[in-house]
Amino acid sequence: MLISTFAFACMNAIVKHLTHINAFQIVFFRSVSSLFLTFGFLVKNKIPILGNHRKLLILRGLVGVTSMTLFFMATKYLPIGTAVSLRYLAPIFAAVFAIFFLKEKIKPLQWLFFSMAFVGVLILKGVDKELDSYGLLLIFISAIFSGLVYIVISKIGKGDHPVVVVNYFMVISTILGGLLSINNWVNPQGMEWLMLCGLGFFGYFGQLYMTKAFQIASTNQVAPLKYLEVVFTLLLGTLLFSEVYTLFSLLGIAMIIFGLILNALYKGKK
Repeated sequence: MLISTFAFACMNAIVKHLTHINAFQIVFFRSVSSLFLTFGFLVKNKIPILGNHRKLLILRGLVGVTSMTLFFMATKYLPIGTAVSLRYLAPIFAAVFAIFFLKEKIKPLQWLFFSMAFVGVLILKGVDKELDSYGLLLIFISAIFSGLVYIVISKIGKGDHPVVVVNYFMVISTILGGLLSINNWVNPQGMEWLMLCGLGFFGYFGQLYMTKAFQIASTNQVAPLKYLEVVFTLLLGTLLFSEVYTLFSLLGIAMIIFGLILNALYKGKK
């Protein structure tokens, strides 16, 4: 899980560095470079590429690319550590959606943990006046769509191989990212080509090692560790981009992550 979270943090840092390139173009490069890896895996292991739940797989791809695009857009307006922290509100929205679509129930203690996370959001916005409102709107909508991704994946269940699900996501993201970036295409210069290809590399291996971690260890052991992505991203943001986080900003981020970790541990025990 440490390898996974560090890989995702590196991907976030690259996205922040390439803020002069439009979000759709970043989505395209993020997806097309991962597509070679996912497609190659399916062909090598003779796994049916089209899958079984095709409508749900397409829906997962559309919802996922929407969330990813909005996250990339938000990084242009927010410190990268703050953007990643707020994106992790997705499990809260997923829990709310699960009430209506999966008929699940949220325990009172979970509402307490979610409230703690939202207090952290209020501290971030209420105290840190430098936070851009448009960036906050983008990242909240991104988290909402990310929460929907959890619901769609739950509907798919074990009916399709995980790489089939990811492959659909990459195909749809490549197509939409490529088409929507045509009118605002920016020719990468020098090392930017390598960075753009690195998006898919870090994204793929982040997903791969996260999946392996959940396979070999219990959920309540692994789930809290995924929030280390926030810590790694904060450090990279400070070292590479000289981002400054006030004490109250760090307090707000800590409350968000702590509330979500407690929820993950509670669900793991259940």
